[in-house]
Amino acid sequence: MLIGVPREIKPQEYRVGLTPESVAELVHQGHGVLVETQAGAGIGADDAAYQAAGARIAPDAAAVFAGAELIWRTIRHRGLP
Repeated sequence: MLIGVPREIKPQEYRVGLTPESVAELVHQGHGVLVETQAGAGIGADDAAYQAAGARIAPDAAAVFAGAELIWRTIRHRGLP
């Protein structure tokens, strides 16, 4: 399965759906991972870290959403700040 990880766009949102370590585990399990460029910047993970883990880097969110079979991202629960 090809899993897509878009960059989060909410103000002051620094989380990312998957860390490079999580990507490495998914790739090890046989999945493909497509990460939007700069998706991990808020946690200090650059594109090279994701590529080293086995992910492909997409130029924008549109490419992630168009190419992935599953989207993995962070979403705040409605009752939380």
